[in-house]
Amino acid sequence: MGHSPNSLSPWVQGHSMKRFFPTLHFFMAVGIGFLIANLLIGMRIHGSLAAADGRDDEYRYMNLFSQVLYHVRNQYVDREKVAWEDLYFSALSGMLSSLDPHSQFLDPKSFEGMQQETSGAFGGLGIQIGLRDGILTVIAPMEDTPAFEAGILPGDRIIEINGESTQEMSLDGAVELLRGEPDTDVSITILRMGDERREIKKLTLTRAIISVTSVKYDKELHPGNIGYIRISQFNSPTEQEFQDALNDLVDKGMEALVLDLRNNPGGLLSSAVNISSKFLPPGELVVFTRGRGAREQRFTSSTGEKQPPYPMAILVNSYSASGSEIVAGALQDHRRAVLIGERTFGKGSVQSVLPVRGDSGAAIRLTTAKYYTPSERVIHGVGIEPDILIPITDDMDRILYIQRTRPENGFGLPDWEPVEDVQLERAFDMLRGIKHFTDHKNQEYAWH
Repeated sequence: MGHSPNSLSPWVQGHSMKRFFPTLHFFMAVGIGFLIANLLIGMRIHGSLAAADGRDDEYRYMNLFSQVLYHVRNQYVDREKVAWEDLYFSALSGMLSSLDPHSQFLDPKSFEGMQQETSGAFGGLGIQIGLRDGILTVIAPMEDTPAFEAGILPGDRIIEINGESTQEMSLDGAVELLRGEPDTDVSITILRMGDERREIKKLTLTRAIISVTSVKYDKELHPGNIGYIRISQFNSPTEQEFQDALNDLVDKGMEALVLDLRNNPGGLLSSAVNISSKFLPPGELVVFTRGRGAREQRFTSSTGEKQPPYPMAILVNSYSASGSEIVAGALQDHRRAVLIGERTFGKGSVQSVLPVRGDSGAAIRLTTAKYYTPSERVIHGVGIEPDILIPITDDMDRILYIQRTRPENGFGLPDWEPVEDVQLERAFDMLRGIKHFTDHKNQEYAWH
């Protein structure tokens, strides 16, 4: 039986199809490979373009910085203002100060000065300052210091230092101007905002070595066997001074305590932790810091001398900052004390000093972490909200500060007269109520 010339025998057809299908699979695989490759290349190109448009494209912005630097260096009208060091240091200072009031670029002179201050004695005025709404503000003058003797009060705004406006001055820049050799003078201009008046004062103060007693207390118990202790700041002797005051009051029969942290600007972290530890069991979390990448450092209560679980109230106001916020937040979170007064200042950040590599002699002070209470409440920029809110006016706050620190004069305030400390009286009333309720319940248990 003959075959058409265009027809194939079964054997030939079978082998031809076997050769054809592998070839088809090969070209399909190659085509898919090219498609995937093109897709990947397209994704990479798109990703590169997206990165180039992002804010984190360092090369793009380094190029921008270089161009601006070139134009300033070569075209600015006053040649003496555009030395390389001045331009770079100014740029770095602007970069750090734009982050927050506490981050700072330290040129070699500033870095050397900071090292001298931390290793030895330096002269100062005895005031703690901060930025409130961008304005240089006194948090508290330390008692028995030049600032205290000159009548500077919490809330005073420092508008000039040695004739230089503080309007665009950094916090560290202001501190640098206020500090100096003991027995040297510095002039400042303050703006005092009252409820109905505003007053500008120009003062000349003489710097001195600052050493203050941080703990003061009423030697006699208040009705209801309530003790009163005020801590003005946290320094190295604070813990022992506080323990001595507690021992004296306990020996006299103290059954409840008011701890006054109003106008306390803070101080040493270790001191604040040790004060908190006296009212907490060993190993309890007092405060922790958290930085980038979830890095944490935890501070717990020590095994030192402990106080009985008597009722306790802590007084705070808008000038209670840093260490005082750590104590207040810890004892509030652990339900060991009731907070009375006003929301605190909100200063709870950690600064690290990082030397810059090379022979520049410079460094940066950088905010690297924030403080958190045991219940993970952030302190910085927020503050601690009291359990019992009792707001008072600015004028009343100043008068109460004077009554607590130096009641024999009014620091030159017009028509100054003593006023009732409504926050303190509320604390006394609350503690007496708790004691009365506790005593009544104990009598019921004894009767049954």
